[in-house]
Formats: sequence, structure tokens, C-alpha cells
Amino acid sequence: MVKRDMLNILNVYEQAGYETSTFATTPTPLSAQKEATRAAEAGFDLIVAAGGDGTINEVVNGIAPLKKRPKMAIIPAGTTNDYARALKVSRDDPLEAAKVILKNQTIKMDIGKIQAFLPGENGEAGEKKPVRYFMNIAALGTLSELTYAVPSAMKSLYGYLAYLVKGAELLTRLKPVSAKVSFDDGEYEGDISMIFLALTNSVAGFETIVPDAKLDDGKFTLLIVKKSNLWQIAQLVSQVLKGGAHIKNPNLIYKKTSKVRIDPLNGDPIKVNLDGEYGGDAPMTFDNLKQHIEFVANIEAMGTDDTTDKIKEQFVEQVEKLEAKGGHHDLPEEPAEQADK
Repeated sequence: MVKRDMLNILNVYEQAGYETSTFATTPTPLSAQKEATRAAEAGFDLIVAAGGDGTINEVVNGIAPLKKRPKMAIIPAGTTNDYARALKVSRDDPLEAAKVILKNQTIKMDIGKIQAFLPGENGEAGEKKPVRYFMNIAALGTLSELTYAVPSAMKSLYGYLAYLVKGAELLTRLKPVSAKVSFDDGEYEGDISMIFLALTNSVAGFETIVPDAKLDDGKFTLLIVKKSNLWQIAQLVSQVLKGGAHIKNPNLIYKKTSKVRIDPLNGDPIKVNLDGEYGGDAPMTFDNLKQHIEFVANIEAMGTDDTTDKIKEQFVEQVEKLEAKGGHHDLPEEPAEQADK
């Protein structure tokens, strides 16, 4: 669709006062990232990323390390477009997404900076790995594997329904990770089912997972789901769908923090999902870069929940099935050692 509308899209940006040029990404690794760096260093004022969250992540990684960073705009054209949802940019019509530039509205968005380490001796972090950045979500745990576990062809054909099917499958084989999570005003150590570190309120297509998210306050929203069985996870998902009541769930730690450090406790690597793609293994540190990149956004539409009723109904149906199983005692009881520490 973007190629079909390309001439009209370029005309929109020219109406907004920009001279335009285009670059088609290639299969070469980091193609979009390298081109974003080149364009920024060449003095371009605006970089438009046309693609899904993975493409936007590459462009962000291309300009985030620079002292002088151009503005960014996005045209959704991928299988997942959580960031477009957060910025209230049309996810169905590339031309309408481009026209947001004509509103002359921008927001300086927080960006996450990640420093990973090679495993060192005695459980300590060792040599530093290259710095990376993310703009929406970092996740750890079984369900964090959901995005890259769903085949691209399935995502293209079925959209979020593909995630529902795969998510229901993964729920049945949850495996906790043992980790120490340090944040601004404390730490949590023990077995953990999931960790989310969010910069926006749009996670997997839903805006109630982080109901009080602010996009430019210099704070992550940290969600730690303590070791939970299938029944408890189903309850948590149900509370998310009912408007954000999950933030008071005793199995959930919900914190605002500018820094996070995650260290595995048993020596096993913990996979980290960054903006929907595999992003390496912990140990890692996460720093919030306040208002680091300025994005074109539909400011006047922000604050509205546009989660589609169809998607929500499908999630509710999955949860109700799990709850029904729980009613027949098919799910394991919570063992005594899961008591809060």
C-alpha cells in the first residue's frame, strides 16, 4: 500500500514544506538503521519510517546515539504497529498517516537505552555489549517470546488473531525465570513469570496494560508478574481487559522508574524482547532517555482507547475458556513457596 501511494505521500510532505527523497531498505542487516544514521548526519530535518515496529526500532537505533537528532514520523506498514497506536497515527491508510504532518503537532518521546553484559565470574556482569535502544516495550519471560514465535506469514494473514492463538498455546507452558530486578526505589528477587518495561500505553494492541502511561516523563512503567500458575495468569489478563484493575493484583509489581537492572540468578540466559523482536539476553541495564526523539503525532487524538471490540472479544473468549478449566480444577494450585517475599 505504501508503494501504491508513494507519490501522494511524498506530495503531502512537500505540502508541509519538506524536500523529499526515498530509500528502500534491503535484506542487508541494519539497512534502515544505517540509512537513518546517514540521513541524520547529512543534515535531514525529518526521517519518515514506513514499516512496522521493527523498522521504527531500527531507525530509532540509527539516530538515538547522535547529538543532533532529526524529527521522526511514521507510516505504519508492518504486521504490528503498536507505536502508531500510541501516536494515534492511522494504521490502515498510509496516506492518512502521512497527513498527520499537516497538523504540525509533535511530541518529544522518551527512548529506552539498553546496556547488555556478557556473563562474568561468580554471577557478576562481565564485558559490555554494544548499546541498543527501544521505543516501546522490553519484555522477558515465556510470553515475551510471543511476537517472534508467530510466523510472519501468519501475522500477515491473520493479524492479531495470530497472537491470540499463539498466546493461548504459550499460556499452557509458562516457565518462570529466576532473576533479580532492581529499580529506582527498590528491588525484587525470585522466580518471575513475566517482566514488561513499557514506554507507551500500547502493548500488544491494548492500551489498558499501562493505563497511566506518560510518553515524555522520563519514566518507564515496570510490570513484574511474580511466579504464577495458569489460573493466576488468566485472572490477570481478565483484569487487564476490564479496564486496568490488574495494577492492584497482589501477584503484580507495578512501578514507575527511570532505571532498571535485570540479572539472572541461576546462570541461565534470559531472552529479552525489544519492540517485538529478539534483543539479546540479560544481564541488562535499562535507562530512560527523557524526551530524546521528537515524533510527529496526532496529539489531539491522544488519550482515547481505540482497542477494537473484535480483538478484545477474542481475548475475553480465550480467558473465559481458561477460567472454565480452572473451575474444573484442571489447573495447578499455587504452591506454598509462591507466597510473597
